[in-house]
Order: sequence, then C-alpha cells, then structure tokens
Amino acid sequence: MDVQGLRCLVTGSASGIGDAVVRQLTAGGAEVVSLDRNKPTADVSQHVEVDLADPASIDSALAQIEGDFDVLANVAGIPGTLPGDLVFKVNFLGMRHLVESMFTRLRTGGSIVLVSSTAGFQWAERTELYKDLLGHVSFDEGVAWYAEHPPPGNAYNYSKEAATFYTLAMGGAVRDINELRINAVLPGPVETPILVDFEASMGKDTLDGVRNFLGRHATAEDIAPAIVFLASRDSRWINGTTVVADGGISGALLTGLVPPPEDF
Repeated sequence: MDVQGLRCLVTGSASGIGDAVVRQLTAGGAEVVSLDRNKPTADVSQHVEVDLADPASIDSALAQIEGDFDVLANVAGIPGTLPGDLVFKVNFLGMRHLVESMFTRLRTGGSIVLVSSTAGFQWAERTELYKDLLGHVSFDEGVAWYAEHPPPGNAYNYSKEAATFYTLAMGGAVRDINELRINAVLPGPVETPILVDFEASMGKDTLDGVRNFLGRHATAEDIAPAIVFLASRDSRWINGTTVVADGGISGALLTGLVPPPEDF
C-alpha cells in the first residue's frame, strides 16, 4: 500500500488498533502525528494529548500541530460501559468536531478514515433520526440532541450507527472540499484491552458466539491494514463507503445464518 511520504494524523494511537495503524503507516514510510490521552509507544513525529469529549481540548491540540496533512485516521473510541453521554461525545461528536476542524488542513485528495463498528448495524432503521442529528452542526447542539434522543439500547452501538451514517452521508460533501475522501472501517470484536468492556456491555455470550462462529476474534493487526489501505493512494477512488472487517459475521447475520443479537 502506497503511503510513502504521507503525513498522517492518528487518534487512539497509544493502544490497540490505533497502535497497529501507526506501526503499519510508519513501516510504509508515512509520517505520523499522534492524538491520544496517553503517549504512544510507536514511533511518531509528534504526540499531543487530547480529550475527544471536549471540543476545546480538540481545538487546543490542533493549535499545537503545525502544517497540513494527507490523512486523518480516527481510531479512538470508548466502550459502552462508560456513561452514555460520554460515549456519544467521544465516539461521534468529538470525532465529527475533529474531522470538520481538519477540512482546511487536509491536502488535495486527502483521506479521512473513521473506525466505526459492526455494532452499528442498525443504522438504516434510523436514517431520519441521523439526518436530524447531522442538522445539529455544533458540538453543543449535538450534546443537546443526544439528551433529547437517548439511545434505545447500548450507547456504543448508537454512536457507531451515527458514525457510519455520517461517513455514508458525507462522501459528496468532502469531495467538494479539495477532493477529499471519507470512508469507515467496521470491525467486529477485536482482542484489545477493552474487549472485556464490550463483553460487559454487549453480553459475553453474544461475543463468545461470534468467536465460536469465526474460530477466533480479530487482532488489531487484522484490522489495521484496512485502515491503512483507505489512507493510502491506492484507494483514491473509494469514497463515502464502509469496509467491513469482521471475519464474515455480518454476512452470516444479513443472510440469516445466525440470529441477530437481542437488545442491541
């Protein structure tokens, strides 16, 4: 994958999928600037601490970083075991604030990659809801919208439905902004330090069922190449879409080979 010389801003770079993305980008000759609450162990050119639940923190972090970028990879996220409003702030509202703050700092043909989740598989059932959400353009408006539209189930799934819908809806808009692209990678369960939180919020039996069907959960190294591909020059005509990286469980759900999880 051609990432040689690309300048990349990566969130969630200190652990899990984000760490694997940083290592694969730098191995391919890209420069990486890190945004995370914690300092990464991978080799980056600059690290800036950020709280994605706070738009002022995002603005402050960006002010500490000079220059333009070719890639924005939004990998950071928190699980549904945390308070629902915080989950929605980090996983959607903060992500959106960062993306839209970077529009003018991404070079011609730049790539925006979001990490959503197969847990947001019900987004199509709530399209009118998410159209309404996108009309609430500021962070504070989004916070108020969430308070008025509490999730029907797990706040994590809700946030990822919104992230997936945002990706699909924004392809044309970002194309008009310096020929940018936006795409999302949708992993299934991944063996990262927060897997235990997902077991608690989604049900260990549900996730064990996925693992039994596939033979194992994904590793961070399984998911990172999809993100790096969408960041690369090789994916230059892929825009406004999603790449499912879940070992095949979504296909089994869609075709009825396995039943959908309850209370999602």
